[in-house]
Amino acid sequence: MNQVRVLLADDHDLIRAGIANALRELPSLTVVAEVGDGIALRQALSQVQPDLLLIDVTMPDFDPLSTIRHIKTNKPDLKILVISAYDDDIYVQGLLGAGVDGYHLKDQPLSDLRLAVQRVLAGEKWVSSRLVSKLVNSTNAAPLPTSLTARQRDMLHCLQRGLDNQTIARRMGLSIKTVENHLTRLYRHLHVQSRLEAVNYVSQHPEVLGLPGQVAAQEVVGIEAATSDQVTILLVDDNARYRSQLRRTVGKICPQAFIYEAEDIATAVRLAQRVEPRLALVDVVLGDEDGISCTRRIKAISPASRIVLISAYPDREFHRLGLEAGAVAFLDKKDLDANVLRQVIDDVIG
Repeated sequence: MNQVRVLLADDHDLIRAGIANALRELPSLTVVAEVGDGIALRQALSQVQPDLLLIDVTMPDFDPLSTIRHIKTNKPDLKILVISAYDDDIYVQGLLGAGVDGYHLKDQPLSDLRLAVQRVLAGEKWVSSRLVSKLVNSTNAAPLPTSLTARQRDMLHCLQRGLDNQTIARRMGLSIKTVENHLTRLYRHLHVQSRLEAVNYVSQHPEVLGLPGQVAAQEVVGIEAATSDQVTILLVDDNARYRSQLRRTVGKICPQAFIYEAEDIATAVRLAQRVEPRLALVDVVLGDEDGISCTRRIKAISPASRIVLISAYPDREFHRLGLEAGAVAFLDKKDLDANVLRQVIDDVIG
């Protein structure tokens, strides 16, 4: 039997030692590395190539939601079991929504930890029994909000990336106090109490970030729920300013469309699962990620979606790889004006 390579991540040496001792009774597992903060975790993930990550997400230099999503995007086969002292259902929902395979409480017996590891490695989800009733009782979610402003959508995108208030203020050209006020109103609007709850809400309801084309064209406040006969268009680009420009142009060309935005692969994949876009415009370069991988994953989830790759740096090899991944076209951003976009949209939706 192949050995399962395990990476332990916890900022307490004694806890890591206790977990390692518990795992020794599972002969098919080998602990290949131990780390105590987010920086060391990122290094170890690339160096030791683990099959299973056992992690306490309250480590220093570690943003739980954004980092878990990034790990799962780049290592979709890696199993992640959170081992935590926190039993808050919103916290658990947020991490499960980010992609972890299980959530185990530290105060449970070691025999339960071994069972949790076995279940997760078998492809099952694991949640400690004490949390199950909390999760069941918390499923009566508040109704979807009837309107979101462009500013609120931008705020939610920032929260999804794990940005702090100072970074959000710098990006948006606002004061920190103004950002705090915007976030307070946003939380009240979504019927949530914190950043984590807001991010979890969007993970469960990605359609809340959608925008009708006629609204996008005019940048008017308010959204409506998409109906089954509406055209859904997904814009995937890590540049918020370019996405905003593209959103307005698409809205003018196709006011009957319902437009969704993503700045990374994880968000794009969640939206594709939820709305199955008719058309996706995907930038080849998405920060540290790439649009070709994004194309492949969207096509796996929504085979009927037509994907057009766009890039400010057109390259023949990118073009070849993009078409192999399932894209129907590859366009240079500098050529992507209203006329070209109109032709692309007309070709896709008639």
